[in-house]
Order: sequence, then C-alpha cells, then structure tokens
Amino acid sequence: MRTTVSWCEVAQFSAKSGSGHTVLMDGPPAYGGENAGPRPMEMILMGLAGCAAFDVVHILRKSRQELSKCLVQVEAERADAVPSVFTKIHLHFCLAGPDLKESQVVRAIKLSAEKYCSASIMLAQAGVTITHSHTLENNGEEDSDQ
Repeated sequence: MRTTVSWCEVAQFSAKSGSGHTVLMDGPPAYGGENAGPRPMEMILMGLAGCAAFDVVHILRKSRQELSKCLVQVEAERADAVPSVFTKIHLHFCLAGPDLKESQVVRAIKLSAEKYCSASIMLAQAGVTITHSHTLENNGEEDSDQ
C-alpha cells in the first residue's frame, strides 16, 4: 500500500492513494490554511470510521441481515500537549434495516473492533481508548454501549 503527499501551497497538501484517488488536506486558518479540505487528523478519524463501517456492513450482510442504513458518528479527544495524539475515540453506529437483530449488530461491531478493523486495532495498540455504541432505528431500540 502506498500514498504520495504533495505540498500545494501554505498549509494545503494533496494526497494521492495507490488506487489513484486524490484528497486535498488543509490546515486551519491560524496556520495559513484556507479550510479547503479536512485536517490530516480528521482524515485518520474518517479512515477509522470507514474501516469500521465497512466491516460492520460486511459482517451483517454475511449474517443475512438486511441493512438500509449504516452511519458512524465519531467523537475524539486529543492530548493537550504536543504531540496532540488521540487519547479517546468513540464510534456510534446508527443502523437501520427491517428486522435487524440486536445480537447480530453487537457481534458485528465487536468483531470489527477486536478482529477485523486494522485502523481501530492499530490505534488501540498505540494506547487510544476506543469505545462503541449503537442505535437501531428500525425497531426503536435505545442506544447500547459495548
């Protein structure tokens, strides 16, 4: 796996993935950025959420659970000192689908977190506390924490 990051101007960088996709990243205005793209640390959270969502959808579909929605909301805390690493990350899955089984959702999130999501496992091994919760919208279940 490879990527190339090129400096464009002031605080903007263009990242090109090995699969040929390009993303513009930009720094905050306080550092000369123009808010033209996500910050690099935001990209890490987006990658984490994408990795976890991919796993959960894949596992639920393999379990023959019909899914009409998978939304992952991420909140993170960072250290006050430099380097300002992530210390806590919470992923909240909003899922919908007819007759989704709570047990299957819990299982899918757990498998993603503990076995399949490389981003999550890598961050956890680096000392980040990662927590999960979910809401099933199709049957009015309340949030569940893991």
